[in-house]
Amino acid sequence: MTQSETEFLKLYKPDAFERPNASVDTAIFTVIAGELNVLLVKREHHPYQGQWSLVGGFIDLEADASLEDTAKRKLFEKTGVKTPYLEQWGTIGNKTRDPRYWSITTVYFALIPEKNVQLRVGEGATSIEWTKVDKGGSVRQELAFDHAYILKECYKRLRQKVLYTSLPLFLMDETFTLGELQKTYEVLIGDEVETKSFRRRILSADLVRETGKMHESGHRPAKLYEFVKRKEPHFFVRNIEGVSL
Repeated sequence: MTQSETEFLKLYKPDAFERPNASVDTAIFTVIAGELNVLLVKREHHPYQGQWSLVGGFIDLEADASLEDTAKRKLFEKTGVKTPYLEQWGTIGNKTRDPRYWSITTVYFALIPEKNVQLRVGEGATSIEWTKVDKGGSVRQELAFDHAYILKECYKRLRQKVLYTSLPLFLMDETFTLGELQKTYEVLIGDEVETKSFRRRILSADLVRETGKMHESGHRPAKLYEFVKRKEPHFFVRNIEGVSL
């Protein structure tokens, strides 16, 4: 007699088949003092005890309804911030990336303004810090697992997308000057951008508006801007002129 699906699911045993360890890892980027940084944690336990890694962890089957929920939960636990931008880079799975077991991880990268972030060490770590990312997508520390490769690939994706999107807006404070926004673009791209064409590009897309206030920095006062919209990135028709990766 054929079982109904309800009967089948009632009798189904999820442990009948071997399953890999499933986790989520996130490269969390910000800009500090004109330099791109990524958030790293120092591991408290084996494997790779005492080494640095990206922010990540295993999926909580009860608390997390999706992979994105896991990424957001881990990010909030470490920074106290709900990231304005989170993007899935891809998935890596094999039996060599984690010495404990066959492992699969889904990778995200996140963008958050550094201002008002309060870092939290949290469970499974002894330290947490922002670390400078060089133009090759590397950091000074030796990273656990395959996180050096993951970081480079997330950095590469970020740089490419900056050429034709408004992603740097997600790294800005609530108010900013166009010069500060241009500098953030240049930090991510790793190259200078022509000022006139950049300003025309941003203003014509209706992404920002003047606040009516000025930024006083000891030099020539500059107009302060705020976001018109920042929930989703804007896609420009063309790449930024004069830049090649």
